[in-house]
Amino acid sequence: MGNSSGGTDFCVVGGGIVGVATAHRILERHPGASLVLVEKAAALATHQTGHNSGVIHSGIYYPPDSLKATLCRRGAQWTKDFAAAHDIPFDVCGKLLVATDAAEYERMLALHERSVANGVDVELIDAAELTRREPHVTGVGALFVPSTGIVDYTRITTAMAEEIRAAGGRIVLGAEIDAITETDDAVTASGPSGSWTARTLVVCAGLQADRMAALAGLRTDFRIVPFRGEYYQLPPERAELVRTLIYPIPDPNLPFLGVHLSPTIDGQLTVGPNAVLGLAREGYRKGSIDARDAREVLGFPGVHRVARAHLRTGARELRNSLFKRGYLAECRRYCPELTVADLRPREAGIRAQAVLRDGTLVHDFMIERTPRSIHVLNAPSPAATSAMPIAEYLVGQL
Repeated sequence: MGNSSGGTDFCVVGGGIVGVATAHRILERHPGASLVLVEKAAALATHQTGHNSGVIHSGIYYPPDSLKATLCRRGAQWTKDFAAAHDIPFDVCGKLLVATDAAEYERMLALHERSVANGVDVELIDAAELTRREPHVTGVGALFVPSTGIVDYTRITTAMAEEIRAAGGRIVLGAEIDAITETDDAVTASGPSGSWTARTLVVCAGLQADRMAALAGLRTDFRIVPFRGEYYQLPPERAELVRTLIYPIPDPNLPFLGVHLSPTIDGQLTVGPNAVLGLAREGYRKGSIDARDAREVLGFPGVHRVARAHLRTGARELRNSLFKRGYLAECRRYCPELTVADLRPREAGIRAQAVLRDGTLVHDFMIERTPRSIHVLNAPSPAATSAMPIAEYLVGQL
C-alpha cells in the first residue's frame, strides 16, 4: 500500500490508549502501510489513560445490545492476554459490588439480571458471605465478579507504541492540530508544529473530541464536558484493607460508577473517584479554570439541562469535593472503619463526557465519519479496557 498525494496512508490523531491501539491495529491489518500518530502532549497516555483506577472491567453494567457491552467483554480478555505476552503485571482480583440498603439491593438484583444477559460470570452473595470474604466491608449483599482485574494502562499503551515503531509507524509528540482539510483523495491535519496528509484520518482525541469534530465539519450538537474525578490514597499500612475491588451499586441514571476502593497493580489502595463538573479540560489541580473551556461548558444549553436534572446529585458531589468528611461518608457506607486521616491526596482524573444539546448524557461509545476520516466522539469508561476492540471496530470501518 503506497503513499498518495505526497502523504501517508494513515494518520491517527490522539496518543491515549484508544488512539495508540487503533494505530497498532491498522499496522497489523495493513502490514507495510505508512502511518503517523500525532499527539499534542509531550508523552503518550497523559490524560484519561494515565489518570484512572486501572481496572480491567468485565462488562457487567452495560445494556446487552450496546457497543460498550460487546467491546468490553472482548477487551478484558485482550488486555489480560496482551499484558501476559509483554510481561506487564496484572491481577485478576475480582470485584464486589456492595448493596448497603434495600433500594440498592433491588438495583443489585436488576444488575445481576443484566450481567447474566451480558454473559458475564457473577455470583450473588449474602451479607454473611460478604463479611467472610472482606471482613472490613459491610452491606446487605453483594455481587462478586471474578473476571475483573487491575493493570497499568500506561504500560499497555507504551508497549503498543513500541510495536508501532517496530512496524515502521511514526509517533510525533508535542504536535497540536488546529485545522483539518479534506479533499476527494486525501485529508490533512495541521497545526503549529507541522502538517500531515493521509489517505485516511482517524481521530481519537478524548477531551478534545468535539473540537476536532468541528474542524472536520462534523456534528456540533454535543459538547465534551469535563468531569473531575477526585481520588484519595490510603496510607501504606492500610493498603491491604481489602483484597478485591469494592464498588457501590451504581445509579442507573448516571454514567458514573461511584466512589470505590481500588487496589492498584503497584500495591496501593485508592478511594474514588467522585464526579464534579470541571472548568478546565486538562487542569488536574483542584480549582483549575481555563477561560475557553469554562466559557464553552457553561454556555452550552445541554450542561444547564444536565444540571437541572441532577441538581441534588451535583450538589452532593460538589459538597464532597469541598469537604473531605462528605467524601468519607460515601466510603463509610460500605467500609465504616475508614477515617479522615486515611484519605491522603492523589492526583485527580478528568473524564470526557459527551453531552447532547438536549441535556442527554451519552452513555455509549459514539463514532462518526466523513468520507476520509473517522472520529471517536465519546469513549467513556470502559474505553481503556475496550481499547483494542474499539480499534478493531474503527479499522473495520476504514
